[in-house]
Formats: sequence, C-alpha cells, structure tokens
Amino acid sequence: MAEAAAAYLAAAERSVSRIPELEGVAPLQVAAVGVIGGGTMGAGIATAALLAGRSVVMVERDETALGRGLDTVRGHLGGALKRGKLDEAGHAAALGRLSGATKYAALGAADLVIEAVFEDMDVKRAVFGELDRVTRADAILASNTSYLDVNLIAGAVRDPGRVVGLHFFSPAHVMKLVEVIRTDSVRPEVLATALGFARDLGKIAVPAGVCDGFIGNRIMSVYRREADYMLEDGALPQEVDAAMVEFGFPMGVFAMQDLAGLDIAWAMRKRRAATRPASERYVAIADRLCEMGRLGRKTGAGWFDYVDGKAAPSAVTEGVILEESRRRGIERRAFTGEEIMGRILGVMQAEGQSVVDEGIAASPEAVDVVMVNGYGFPRRRGGPMRMLG
Repeated sequence: MAEAAAAYLAAAERSVSRIPELEGVAPLQVAAVGVIGGGTMGAGIATAALLAGRSVVMVERDETALGRGLDTVRGHLGGALKRGKLDEAGHAAALGRLSGATKYAALGAADLVIEAVFEDMDVKRAVFGELDRVTRADAILASNTSYLDVNLIAGAVRDPGRVVGLHFFSPAHVMKLVEVIRTDSVRPEVLATALGFARDLGKIAVPAGVCDGFIGNRIMSVYRREADYMLEDGALPQEVDAAMVEFGFPMGVFAMQDLAGLDIAWAMRKRRAATRPASERYVAIADRLCEMGRLGRKTGAGWFDYVDGKAAPSAVTEGVILEESRRRGIERRAFTGEEIMGRILGVMQAEGQSVVDEGIAASPEAVDVVMVNGYGFPRRRGGPMRMLG
C-alpha cells in the first residue's frame, strides 16, 4: 500500500504544476527579489530565495523590525551552513546578496516582490498601492496571503495582470509546498514565472484558484471546524490529536494551531463574522482562549500548556470546553479514535471534492499533493482523495 501511494504521489508532484494553456509561454527572468515583512514568514521566504541564488531586499517598517528580520535570515543561513546545504563560499555569497531597507523605494530594481505582512485586506491593499508606485511596470507583485481574495489585492494596482498569489507554508525555507494563486486577470507569463520561481526554490508548485483559503486552508478550515464540534460534543484536544497522530499525521490539528498561532485563525473568524449564516453552528472555544491571551506556543499557552517547549494537556482549556458544552446544553459523550478520524477524513474528502468541482484545484491529485506536503497528511496513505478509491 505504501509503495503504491508513494508512486502515486511522485507522479502527482511531477505533473501538478503543469497548466496546458501555459505550454510555450516563457517565464520572465527573476534575479532580484523584494520581500515585504521580516517576520517568520518573510524571513523564511527571503532565506529560500537566497538559497536559490537570488538577491533579496527585505523591507520593514522601521530599523528595529528590519534588524530582527535580517538577523533571522542570517540565522537561517547559518543553519544551512552547519547542515551542509551551503559551503563557506556559498554562505558568504548568500549573505552578500541580502540587504534591507525601511523605504519601498529600495525595490525599484526588483523583478519580483513578495508581500508577507499581516493578514488584513486593508493593510495588504495599502502595501500594493505603494508597490505600484515604486516598482518597475514589468515587475511581478505577489501576495503570500493565506486566505484573502487575491483579486481584491490585485485591484489595488493599475495593472492587476502582474499580480499573483504565492502562498508559502511556514517555515518557508523548509516546507516544500507553495500554492500559486491564479487571479482572474493574471497574465500568462506572470503565472508561468510564479510557477517557475517556486520550482526554482525547490518547491512543489500547485496552481490554485481564488477562494477563501485556496486549496489547503479551505480544507483545513472544514476539518478544524469538525474537530471543534467534537470538542463541544465530548472530546478533548489531546484525544483528537492522538487519533490524528495514530492515523499518521506528525501532529494533531490542535497542536498545529498552537504552533502556527491561534490569532491567525481568530482574525479570519472575526473577518467572516458579519457574513456568517445565523443558522451555522459556531464553536466559540478558540475565541475564548484567544481572549485569555492563550495564542499558542508563542505565549506559552494555547490549546495546550507549554513548559520548556513541551505540550501538556491544559486544565484551563478543558474548563473552557466544559463550560461551552454546558452553555450550549450539549450532553457530552466519549469518542473513539476511529470515530474521530472517520469524521475528520469524511469532511476533508467532501471539501476536497468541492474544491475540485469548483475548479479551485485542477484535480483530486492536486488536493492530495497539497494535503500531504502542506498539512502533514500521511504520505503512506497517498492523500485523502486517493483514499476515496
């Protein structure tokens, strides 16, 4: 079974970035890259570009933030040297290709600029408005947004045809997946360049259409919601995570949220609140944790408590869960690991099929490549769509 799954995935990973209408379309040259934002994601993207031989200008809002961002990149490059990914000469050359600035004007020579700022539409549109003013007319502008409508972001520039989404996964210099988001107006050579650039970084480039969350985060939102339902109905975070690890995931959905930071999804939920149907079941447990300042590993507490970096079940979290069950009038019951995974896999497959039916993903194989390489779905099983048979 594992060998057949491996062969299936290897073939899918080779073919998934091929778009028939781009046959014969030459990608543009990308030698100089700009990165807006020096946080975890921006620093990882900058590192990946440097490791692929590109020059990088990082732009941050002030000298303090810029210094932190550049130091993070230098730390990543030092790690690459220690692991043998770079030799001494390569390490020195990569450092020499890295620079930083606090003004957008430093991006005038960039072939490609990747925005990696806070996940807020107004903030991103403001950034793209500035980029439109200072970059060359033929420079490609890319957003690393995880959920937002790239068509609306593209609308902030005079030529939306040069805007594309490049959704990296954290840590961006390590994770192999990039979703390349195809806007309604992107020009063929811009899309071809984005796909080629991602492959040049050693990534698996998966084309995706525009929707809330694209392929992976849209599917993850659905199975994360199903896991929340099970919390209210009787399960605990450690039980859900244990079932997922037993199935083959490297970590469960709640540990993964703690690692990424609970505030990211919290911001998304607040953004969606005005349009959420009144009839939709909404679980407020995660919101309450965020309101308590429990944002995950970075605050030392989220779904789990963290002592010396190690996760432990949290009495505080369990108390919030039990309170929410009582408030909703839900009689809690026990869940088996098999039942937990059955529900998670079922909604994952159903949403994956919807993503394919809507043309957001080109094929079931594209969904599997995303879920295996971006979300830890066990490789030995081939992916949720392959398991449908």
